[in-house]
Amino acid sequence: MSELVNKEFKEQIIYRLNESTRMISLCFDQLPEEDIWKRPNTNSNSIGHLIVHLCGNITQYVIASLGGLEDNRERDKEFSEEKTHSKEQLLEKLKSTLYRAKEIIQNISEEELLRKREVQGFTFSGIGILIHVTEHYSYHTGQIAFWIKQLKDKKSLGFYDGIDLSIKNKKS
Repeated sequence: MSELVNKEFKEQIIYRLNESTRMISLCFDQLPEEDIWKRPNTNSNSIGHLIVHLCGNITQYVIASLGGLEDNRERDKEFSEEKTHSKEQLLEKLKSTLYRAKEIIQNISEEELLRKREVQGFTFSGIGILIHVTEHYSYHTGQIAFWIKQLKDKKSLGFYDGIDLSIKNKKS
């Protein structure tokens, strides 16, 4: 992998993580405190659970694995805890976790991006870990957005306000 590709890959991962964080923040702006731990049904998770789960996943995959720290994740607790954090605390926990993860991503070497390691019973390269974390974060961001739309009966959450999404691609 060239230094240029390495740099571009990490920049794109961080861009996508920042985009999901921006969208979750917009969702939180539209959500009253009492709805944070509300579940759509008994088989689904609240937004609070999803945020705690995202922090656990990002910590396990990036901070512990790529950062070389011990894996202390207790995944099942992420879905069983009730009202452990306020809306503000959850958003701060998420942003703090991502800040630590992005520092590791920015500083990871090419060798570490290519090195295989076992995480959560799977074997991934550092690149595979970063792809997993990015798509996992995006997946749950979509769930959070969908749940907000259901709770608030909204068509748009304002993710792309002021941007014309109908613009066609320019030919190179």
